[in-house]
Amino acid sequence: MNKTRKLTLTSLIIAITTISSHLIFIPVGFAKIFPIQHFANVLLSVLLGPWYALAGALIVSTLRNLLGTGSIFAYPGSVFGALLAGLLYMKMKNIGSALLGEVIGTGIIGAVATYPIGVLLFGEELTLFGFVPSFMFSSFTGALLAFGLLKLMMKNRVMEGLINENSAHNSRF
Repeated sequence: MNKTRKLTLTSLIIAITTISSHLIFIPVGFAKIFPIQHFANVLLSVLLGPWYALAGALIVSTLRNLLGTGSIFAYPGSVFGALLAGLLYMKMKNIGSALLGEVIGTGIIGAVATYPIGVLLFGEELTLFGFVPSFMFSSFTGALLAFGLLKLMMKNRVMEGLINENSAHNSRF
């Protein structure tokens, strides 16, 4: 697949994710957890690789903030998971590793990275691991949905050449 098609697929996933952010989110304190972001992260990680997933996460987080459907916590809550999902999938070539990367990257690394932002912006002492349960739940839910969709698509040969041709399998990273 050429770069134009990759950018088009990335843009479509970004658009669907951004539009659904008006409909599907769970307010948790200062944050709005959004499982569809994690769904998109895993899809982009498997289909196109870590850099497209990272770019998609950054763009969706920015759009959500501009449209008022996200918070500043959208950045650490998405980029670490997208990058780790893509890198683990590229290394292990297993959809389960992308799921694991998304959950660890968002649920643990992203949640811990949220702590200094919360203290800086709100000037309050937040519990260090206050975001871990909600970020873990959100990332696991979205990643599990993507895992199921990707497995179903592979079983039905919908992505016969797509995963092997376009994903991190052929990346020169």
